[in-house]
Amino acid sequence: MATPPVDRTASETKVKAPPAEVTKISVVQSLHYKLVITLYRIFAVIVLYLVLAGIVTYAFVMGFYAVNSSWAAPIILSAADEKSLDFREKLVTSQQTIEDLKVDINKLESSVAEMTRHRAALLELEPELQDAIAREQAHNRTAGPELATLHRQKLADNVKTQGVLAQLKQVESNINKDLAAGLITQGDAATQLAALNQAKGAYTDSKIAEVLLTDNVLDKTTTGTGSLNVLVKQAELRSEVAQLDVAINVAEKQRQEESRQIDRLRQAIATAKQSPYYLNASGEQRRYFAFVPYDNQANALAGAPIYDCYLNMVACRKVGTVKQVFTGEEQAIHPIFKTQIRGFLIQMNLDHAESAKSKTVFLGHRPVLF
Repeated sequence: MATPPVDRTASETKVKAPPAEVTKISVVQSLHYKLVITLYRIFAVIVLYLVLAGIVTYAFVMGFYAVNSSWAAPIILSAADEKSLDFREKLVTSQQTIEDLKVDINKLESSVAEMTRHRAALLELEPELQDAIAREQAHNRTAGPELATLHRQKLADNVKTQGVLAQLKQVESNINKDLAAGLITQGDAATQLAALNQAKGAYTDSKIAEVLLTDNVLDKTTTGTGSLNVLVKQAELRSEVAQLDVAINVAEKQRQEESRQIDRLRQAIATAKQSPYYLNASGEQRRYFAFVPYDNQANALAGAPIYDCYLNMVACRKVGTVKQVFTGEEQAIHPIFKTQIRGFLIQMNLDHAESAKSKTVFLGHRPVLF
């Protein structure tokens, strides 16, 4: 049985024709694709403009801080900071040194006063000692020759007495003979012998007086040990006065030097009191400081207004004034460029304490155009 012919053209045409659902899906996919492309382009354009805006803003900020000469960077100092503690330690040490020097000066003044009184007392003895020596020498000049004359006379008297004693020996021998012969009584003999012994004792006393007179003559006519002792005392007195003069001079110089040292320490303390670290270490009340580079020095004047701005440069408001400018050099990191810069510190009177936490503030006036 023959198979009827099939119309292939109609069949192929029927297969290729898409249904309605497929057409709708294709349209939706095409719209989604276009939407994604459009959103991507919009996002890319927005990102590009944001990047450009960021670059322009960054460049503007860099340029602004490069040319601005009124900014300052607030600094929060604590009493526990290393420099503040160092200042406090040095201050306490200096004050203790001053007190020690005052005590030492008082001791020196007391010592000088005592040595001065002692010296005055010794000097009062000097004229009296000189007068005593002069009197003694004058007396010796008068008494010496007289004693010498008496000494010679005494020697002559002793010679005569010695001759008489030689005769007394013969008398004593005769007394003994008369006593033996019974011509005199034993009592008479004892009386006569006692008189002879008394004469001998008188001669011995005369010899002793001669020796003593010799000593006196020697003392009055020569420089003896007694006179030397007086001279030694005089030399010791003068030496002690000289030593006191040296000690008083040294004590006075030491007192003057320590007084000058106290003045230097007080000047150092007065200078230290002008440091922000000393003010901060005192801890009496909270203080606010700011770092000012040397390029901005013209606007850092006592009494100048201080402005704080949002985003570091816009919508500025006055928050206080400059209270004090410190001359000591400080080093800090630039708040924007992050480079090392040199400058000085100022003390701020702030009506708004939160401004001390800002990255920068402006001195003298608001930033231009802001």
